[in-house]
Amino acid sequence: DREIDLSRGDVITSAEAPCEVAEQFEAELVWMDNEQGFAGRQYHFQLATSRANASISTIKSKYNINTFEALSAKSLGLNDIATVTLSLDHAIAFEAYETNKTLGSFVLIDRYTNATVAAGMLKFSLRRASNIHRQAESVNRAGRERLAGHKGHVVWLTGLSGSGKSTIANRATEALHQRGIRTYILDGDNIRHGLSKDLGFTDADRIENIRRIGEVAKLMLDAGIVVITAFISPFRAERDLVRRLFDPRDFDEVFVSASLEAAEARDPKGLYKKARAGELPNFTGIDSDYEVPGAPELLLDTENQSVSENTARLVDMIQHRIDSI
Repeated sequence: DREIDLSRGDVITSAEAPCEVAEQFEAELVWMDNEQGFAGRQYHFQLATSRANASISTIKSKYNINTFEALSAKSLGLNDIATVTLSLDHAIAFEAYETNKTLGSFVLIDRYTNATVAAGMLKFSLRRASNIHRQAESVNRAGRERLAGHKGHVVWLTGLSGSGKSTIANRATEALHQRGIRTYILDGDNIRHGLSKDLGFTDADRIENIRRIGEVAKLMLDAGIVVITAFISPFRAERDLVRRLFDPRDFDEVFVSASLEAAEARDPKGLYKKARAGELPNFTGIDSDYEVPGAPELLLDTENQSVSENTARLVDMIQHRIDSI
């Protein structure tokens, strides 16, 4: 009796018995990829014709397929069957798999290779998803920036241990502080003394560490502060996850470049020596990969340029970003 605007993925239901709508779920899934799956890493989610960005919030347990015993796990390997919680970037219409197999089954797709990495069944929505609402604030980010006299901004320094991230971050904040700019450094070692002291250096722990830092940086940006982070952050997927937390105007990725040979020759904390001796497992560059950024906003070559030159380039970029309110 009237025109209705429908898009791919929309669902028509009976008014007397509508399906559920949610963005957080408990689900059962089977992992189908050789690359491990981790909580916090983002994937494309597809249920029927609905698509969303999704992450595994928690891996509650995976099953011993011989005994059906539920085992704790931080990652998922090929053919693992697990109970997980999923978080989507927007709500979708669904039904529990036991009620409706079409609206209850989904796949997870790798964002970079487009390979199907998992298939699963939705069990139920998590009620907390509909009971949590953002609290409005009387003083917003724009007001805090006016008080500071400059914009907030996030600069994400990534590179091997020993590449010079912390040194350049410190020099840059000194220069900006002298100009009256409110800054704060989130440094990998300092964060692991508090916020992430419960995390180790496995791939799963590194992913969770970067997720936490991204959320903290987002809060500090809202406070109108220029935030400079100094983290190895070795995985492209997690750096991209952090980038997506921000408006493109508020975020810059900076690759602090140094070859493994140069970083190891510096070895200011003696970490490479310990890693070579087998005392530090999962050390980036030795027995854990570092994925070089594909298109950072700024590249700082610490092998061929001095600390002063690199600091000046970083400060100039930040100043340009925050000059106008």
